[in-house]
Amino acid sequence: MGRAAEILGVTPAFLRGLDAAKLFVPQRSAGGHRRYSRYQLRLAQRARDLVDDGTALDAACRIIILQDQLAEAQRINARLQHRLDQDPERD
Repeated sequence: MGRAAEILGVTPAFLRGLDAAKLFVPQRSAGGHRRYSRYQLRLAQRARDLVDDGTALDAACRIIILQDQLAEAQRINARLQHRLDQDPERD
């Protein structure tokens, strides 16, 4: 956790707050230490950017979750639209 906090320029308490807000759940080492993936570090950076702009931590986490859900829905929609556009029997 200390190294991840150092990389992001945040405190370990900030990372614990992301865990408490359910933005992500880090893996644990055999010794019980939190281990963060690169994806989780990118999420933490996004949260830090929002917090630095004045957004409350819980709100920042909710914003990120909603942004990611919207992006996934848009990907699914584009895939389905592509399939519909390719269906010659649709006309």
